[in-house]
Amino acid sequence: MTAITQRFLGKTVAITGAAHGIGAATARRFLAEGASVAVIDREADDFAEALGAFPPQRQFSLVGDCTDAAVLAEFHARTIAAFGPVDILFNNVGQSGRERATQFHESEEEVWRFVLEISLFTTMRMSRLVAPAMRERGSGRIINMSSDAALVGDAGLADYAAAKMGIIGFTRSLARELAPHRVTVNAVAPGAIRTRAHDRLTPEVIERIKATTPAGFIAEPEDVAGCVAFLASEDARYVTGQTLLIDGGRWMI
Repeated sequence: MTAITQRFLGKTVAITGAAHGIGAATARRFLAEGASVAVIDREADDFAEALGAFPPQRQFSLVGDCTDAAVLAEFHARTIAAFGPVDILFNNVGQSGRERATQFHESEEEVWRFVLEISLFTTMRMSRLVAPAMRERGSGRIINMSSDAALVGDAGLADYAAAKMGIIGFTRSLARELAPHRVTVNAVAPGAIRTRAHDRLTPEVIERIKATTPAGFIAEPEDVAGCVAFLASEDARYVTGQTLLIDGGRWMI
């Protein structure tokens, strides 16, 4: 990790899906750099372990289902009550069909709807909650979680690729709307990152992923967290509507 500064001192950060993996690593990064951080996830037990090293007065956590619009609205309202308006939103939550993922001709609409709901709709809903105040204040950062699957188009992940490409389109459109108000909107698109979902893969699959990644290794959640922190910082004030691939060169644009 690069030298830690206090560049987010006084900032309020909201992160969805932050009990573990990339979300937790990003929460730790913002806390380490001075921010007050609000997190939401369905898995409450992991919050203390993930964020316990940081001052509790700069943390707020809510256990809840991010696919529930009312829960997201509560999360937003309670974040504002705890720390003030959201300066930085990281729409991290999302997933594939996982064990229900399959070739498209065998897939089921129920799974498509779940994947779109948890990845794309949660991103749109949370962005809709924070955008008006950011626009009015003339400042803010929104970072959305896409995936290199959106660009690679991995077989067996048609619904996931569609959702994550939808996030890229949403990011570009919202960035255009909010740019005149000094609010930036960007996306990150990770490839192979060592998370709990990734740890369930077989050694053979892991080796195949490494072989198709020019960098030759699987990244850590902290590698993504550093990129999110950059996009949230003043160093990236002239970067908007972009998708930053974090995949060791598997896909290049």
